[in-house]
Amino acid sequence: MTAASPPEELRAPLVVEFPFTRSLGPVQSAFLTGLRERVVLGVKTSDGSVMVPPVEYDPTTAEELRELVEVAPTGTVTTFAWNARPRPNQPLGTPFAWALVRLDGADTALLHALDAPGPDAVRTGMRVRIRWAAERTGSITDIACFEPYEPPHAPNGPGGPAATTPTPHDGVFPEPVTGIVAPARLDYTYGPGRAQTAYLGALAEHRTVGERCPSCHKVYVPPRGACPTCGVATTDRVEVGPRGTVTTFCIVNIKAKNTVNDAIEVPYVYAHIALDGADLALHGRIGGIPYDQVRMGLRVEPVWTEGGRYPDHYRPTGEPDAEYDTYKELL
Repeated sequence: MTAASPPEELRAPLVVEFPFTRSLGPVQSAFLTGLRERVVLGVKTSDGSVMVPPVEYDPTTAEELRELVEVAPTGTVTTFAWNARPRPNQPLGTPFAWALVRLDGADTALLHALDAPGPDAVRTGMRVRIRWAAERTGSITDIACFEPYEPPHAPNGPGGPAATTPTPHDGVFPEPVTGIVAPARLDYTYGPGRAQTAYLGALAEHRTVGERCPSCHKVYVPPRGACPTCGVATTDRVEVGPRGTVTTFCIVNIKAKNTVNDAIEVPYVYAHIALDGADLALHGRIGGIPYDQVRMGLRVEPVWTEGGRYPDHYRPTGEPDAEYDTYKELL
């Protein structure tokens, strides 16, 4: 007798990505516009210390801060970490150090890349200076990186950090930067595990399979591998549906770019659906009915496309609506 082969281990590369847009107040606007002009600005706090990058409110007293000062483009490394394998879109394409640099005239440190030939060339206390980007637009990337710098005099002598005094600055520049768009991106590999692998395998066969808790006997779809209420493993598989009941829903009026729903005309309805035999509602799109006729209690069934690994959408079955008491615990 031969042992059964273990199920295929499912893995998939996934990307979560979105642009984050924010407006800038007077302090951040002056700081980023200053970088465009190769000027580094900090802000004075209530105790007279200088923060770079500047903040809009005092971290101790919470009072609004507006007194801007200019600091030097040179500074001292306070700590660092070597990055041997730069990722895409990082400041440098070759190995570099992430360093906290306290610019001369500042009392706090700025995090940025430090270009150095190797980890042995970086040390706490080393002197560095800003390498400006060739093209500057009013962004933290206007600082291309920091680079090692040998001052013409002793560190604490003339021209050293102790001799640097921040000078007042009005923060006024032509064509100030008033907003930024920061792309956020997370690349990762998803492994669904035992319970989700079985669930996805069943979906490929146009079946929906959940798992029952041996203690409270609730059936979870999609299965989680363990009961969130009792904390025990769920291994008893139960096929549910395929029909179910709309418990609650929302009307989508804005298209989501670069998603599977990108081609769907708005408005459309996305709903929580309690499949028959399940004790947890899953979500799905409702089709085959005008969006303004979707309602709680509507009985629906899945619609599969050719070769689809999951239902494309759910449509009304034509059955009478379910009574509220039959699904109120699943809202």
